[in-house]
Amino acid sequence: MKALIIGGAGFVGKYLIDELQNFGYEVCATCLPNEKINAECDVFNLDIMEQKSISELLEKTSPDFVFHLAAQSSVAFSWKNPQLTVDVNIKGTVNLLEAFRFYERNSRLIVIGSGEEYGFIDKNSVPLKESEKLNPANVYAVTKACQEMLCGIYVRAYGKDIVMTRSFNHSGAGQSDTFVISDFCRQIAEIERGKRPPEMWVGNLSAMRDFTDVRDVARAYRLLAEKGTKGKVYNVGRGKAVTIQHILDTAISLSDVKIDVKQDPSKMRASDIPIIEPDVSEIYSDTGWSALVSLEQTVKDTLDYWRNYTDSERRS
Repeated sequence: MKALIIGGAGFVGKYLIDELQNFGYEVCATCLPNEKINAECDVFNLDIMEQKSISELLEKTSPDFVFHLAAQSSVAFSWKNPQLTVDVNIKGTVNLLEAFRFYERNSRLIVIGSGEEYGFIDKNSVPLKESEKLNPANVYAVTKACQEMLCGIYVRAYGKDIVMTRSFNHSGAGQSDTFVISDFCRQIAEIERGKRPPEMWVGNLSAMRDFTDVRDVARAYRLLAEKGTKGKVYNVGRGKAVTIQHILDTAISLSDVKIDVKQDPSKMRASDIPIIEPDVSEIYSDTGWSALVSLEQTVKDTLDYWRNYTDSERRS
């Protein structure tokens, strides 16, 4: 079987390449000319704003499964540059869908959405089922909800085999420190190295969020490609929300240094939803998937990554 990953240079890309190759897939992946994919696979430069280039690549690679990971995925950046977010997440997806519409092989497209699509929710709706009404609360979330609706149209109108996800927070080694687990771990690693005072700056610690290891997420995407139902949307997450305080306590417990925790006003959101937790019974029912890597292991691996990263910086 052959898989094509659109947007393979991102955080999840390398893990998905590894997951697919470990199960015998021939994998090729795309990235922009200024990006690099650190994995052993065929790599192609691709801009999803160019529909013709997508069509040509589909014909050249003849994949059985196409994974659409290419996106502007930062909520914060979507406020600063909504035009680019719309261009990449909506127009880029339309270009891919149009190319896929005329691709003659009976292949499956897996399109990655976000738990952000649920937006402002009633606490009584938790855990969130896929049937819950979407109420996106930021530009990024709106583009992902639109992407999902467009995919639904291509399933119904053209009979295309598309499976969609609403993926919740996922973390692991190599993730940008703009995300909370990686942010905490980098701060701790730098404190251990004496690169900053023994102070950690944090935002809202009472919010409850669902965190899944990126390796489990990659496995979910593979299983959805193999066993998911055409036209269906699946929550991808652990199914158990924890407080950000729990994440912080776990990270600090893995270090021997004494750390003073301080609140950073710039990390606080004007309106933070108290709890976001998905119902993951659908993906379990259809594929047998559930999260296997413990949250503690994810935090440990992320902290070790930043420890090694600061080691290399120190040597240089």
